Amino acid sequence: METIYQTWAEMVALFERRGFPQESYGNLDEEEYILHPGPAALPGSLWLDDHQYRHQNPWINAGGRPEYEGIDGAVTGYVIDGDLHVDGNVLNLDYGSPSLIVLGDLKVANLVLTGTSRLLVQGNIEVETFLGNSIEQHVEVLGDLRARLAIMWDEFLPEVGGRLRGRALVPDYVDLDGCGLAVEDPAPHAALSDLLVPEVLLADGDAPGEDLDLADAGLLYEHMIDRMVRGLPVVRGGRTVAPLEELPQKQ
Repeated sequence: METIYQTWAEMVALFERRGFPQESYGNLDEEEYILHPGPAALPGSLWLDDHQYRHQNPWINAGGRPEYEGIDGAVTGYVIDGDLHVDGNVLNLDYGSPSLIVLGDLKVANLVLTGTSRLLVQGNIEVETFLGNSIEQHVEVLGDLRARLAIMWDEFLPEVGGRLRGRALVPDYVDLDGCGLAVEDPAPHAALSDLLVPEVLLADGDAPGEDLDLADAGLLYEHMIDRMVRGLPVVRGGRTVAPLEELPQKQ
């Protein structure tokens, strides 16, 4: 199914027809968007930053506009008019990435949000691992967030209309009930070592070196990102999926 560019007015009309609340889509930039007119399934992983670094992504050659040529802001975001199933991971690792709006359910192996994209999902999100640590992200799911492990760090919290069904890992000072996020943990007494592969755990007595982002939680953040970039699982029994082909050099 071919993708097409849509004006903001056309997007608003679609959101209204689908019953997507203005309180949600009002968080988006009022620009053009690339629309996938129906459900979508991707066989590999989706790197939201890819339009910036390699001028590639599954929907970049949308009808009605020339191929993206590196103009800042040329890709404001993608709207999927239905469910989006990604066999691999969805990652946003940098700043200035396009938004992703799913007018249905989002099902993906792992979801990593450490940049500045906006993610709006009208249905449920289903993942093995959910990782967010940027307060410049805006993430909203009107249904449930279903994750074996949801890591929400550095004052980042998604807006969840339903429940977080899985293990939630947040700093000690965060009161999820007070923030209005209901959690149902199917195994509340299980240790992180029972949930995660040992490669991402900070062993007792070991120093994290420069890998400090999740050291307070006993996790090796850079190791987690590296594994998901390479398509390797983070949770025990998780799937091995398509890796990202390349990453930009760190500045």
